[in-house]
Amino acid sequence: MRLFSGPLSMFGAKVQIAAHEKNIDFELVMVPFTMKEGYAPKHPEVLRINPKRQVPVLIDGDLEIFDSTQIFEYLEDIKPHPALWPAAPAARAWSRRLEHESDEVYFPHIIKLMQLWKTPQDPAAELAREGAAAYYRTMESVLGDREFLGGTYSFADIAFYMAQLFGARMGADMTKETPRLLQWRQRMTARPAVIKVVGPMADYLRGQGLSVPAFLPSQAT
Repeated sequence: MRLFSGPLSMFGAKVQIAAHEKNIDFELVMVPFTMKEGYAPKHPEVLRINPKRQVPVLIDGDLEIFDSTQIFEYLEDIKPHPALWPAAPAARAWSRRLEHESDEVYFPHIIKLMQLWKTPQDPAAELAREGAAAYYRTMESVLGDREFLGGTYSFADIAFYMAQLFGARMGADMTKETPRLLQWRQRMTARPAVIKVVGPMADYLRGQGLSVPAFLPSQAT
């Protein structure tokens, strides 16, 4: 099994964490990436398999797939235990909704901030930060007194953890307004599978002279 990702690929990191949580052996292929050129030149296997020309891409024998959620579902199928979706159908559907919203409702705010990183006072950037803050308040309510977003630890937690990490990098971090969510983030960061992925990511950022959210460990941690 080979997983193609990048040093700052949020979606690739989601898959890496899930694979580590399931103790699935895989070869991690980091595609060419620089802060100046981005993902250039594009890796030939990524170009061949993914029409969107993006990581992550997974090759497992004759199977070639892309998209982080699609890859995760495959990992869940080939190794159901430990499960990363709740067992009950309704709880599983709810967790899948939360995972989807992390990518499609919350993360567009962070993409806007990435586009406007040179002009953080732009009204559109302020609107994006407000959108992220509103989503944090929603997730504070969703979490409630539970340990994880869907009740049991799931891919919904992995997806939102990685998304909010990029939010923190782009100036849209959580605050004391959502104390339960901050505690959830501490629990997530302490997980060995998470540290194994975000530690190298933090070290890469430091090596590029870029700011690193304070909650991120180093690879040596």
